[in-house]
Amino acid sequence: MTSSGSRFKPWDVVAVPFPYSDQATDKVRPAVVLSSPRHMQGTGVCYLAMVTSAANPRWPGDVPVSNLRGAGLPAPSVVRPAKIMTLNDSRIVKRLGALPKADQSHVVAAVRVFLAH
Repeated sequence: MTSSGSRFKPWDVVAVPFPYSDQATDKVRPAVVLSSPRHMQGTGVCYLAMVTSAANPRWPGDVPVSNLRGAGLPAPSVVRPAKIMTLNDSRIVKRLGALPKADQSHVVAAVRVFLAH
């Protein structure tokens, strides 16, 4: 456990080394912070949802980002809750922006669909 605070907040859009699911490599790409401040402060670990280009084929649960400028994204994008990972918050490259409030509830609903009840 760590007692240091995270420099990131829930719903921040950040650049991270996100692993490919079918290869042993990763790529720096945007992701959305899903972890609570308490979790990040207590563990130093962050749950992240992948962000990808809206031009890619859609997956179930994809949530279009409604404010690209506020999220710090250069092109139409979607949050992909079907691809979640954990990462030590020290490996987050930088903050890009924040996911619009209007999109947050859609991401929460999509994540719930993918988790066991």
